[in-house]
Amino acid sequence: MSDDNPPADHAFVDDNKTGNPLEENLKSGTTWMRCLFMLISCVLVSVASLAGTVIVVLGFFWVLFTGEKNSQVQQVGQSVATYIYEIIRYLTYNSDVKPFPLGGPWPSGSNEQQQGGAARS
Repeated sequence: MSDDNPPADHAFVDDNKTGNPLEENLKSGTTWMRCLFMLISCVLVSVASLAGTVIVVLGFFWVLFTGEKNSQVQQVGQSVATYIYEIIRYLTYNSDVKPFPLGGPWPSGSNEQQQGGAARS
């Protein structure tokens, strides 16, 4: 995202307007909706982090007892890691795509997303 193309819910005010920028930003419905989605996303990232911790422990014990990695645990772990990444991008205004379940789909656990996920906006 560049300065020439700010997000739809940006907090900037056109120079042509004659009002108080702070007042206009405080009255912006899109900014307050983003705030609500951000608060919900904070709860979601906490839950996803807890789930990620459980997946890490499960994966460790799987390797400890079997001596092999479990591909299903790896895929779920990748999916949760990508989900957390998408939430953080939304919270830091690096993406306008709302994370699952607020608008976007649940990320897959494939390795191709791991490679291409950083290039998405």
